[in-house]
Parts: sequence; structure tokens; C-alpha cells
Amino acid sequence: PELVGEVLKVIGDLAREGRTMVLVTHEMKFAREVATHVVYLYNGLVEEEGPPEQLFGAPKSERLKQFLRNVG
Repeated sequence: PELVGEVLKVIGDLAREGRTMVLVTHEMKFAREVATHVVYLYNGLVEEEGPPEQLFGAPKSERLKQFLRNVG
């Protein structure tokens, strides 16, 4: 867990510098704070995508809603 925090800090710093990255994570709080675009995959297929405010604030997919309830 300590190492995870350090890695997330470095990635966050790079994002704030304007670096473009593709990141796969289960750290939803981090994704919401750092991402400009989020893609939610289910069984390897895109279930929903958009800005973090939309996906976390008003998800359309029932699978995404359930996922967020489970991790939240």
C-alpha cells in the first residue's frame, strides 16, 4: 500500500504536467481526480466512456453503477 501511494503520486504529477497516459486501475478516487477521460470495460468490451464527472456522477450502465457501488 505504501508503494501504491508513491506510484499514484508520480502518475498524478505527470498528469498535472500535461502528459498523456493510458492507465488501467481499480483506484477509482485516483481516476476521478486525475483522468480527463475514463473508459469502463466489462469482459474486454467498452461498456461506457466519457469524462470522469459523467461516469462517476451519472453512470448510464447498470454494470458500471453496480461496480461503483461495490468499490465505493
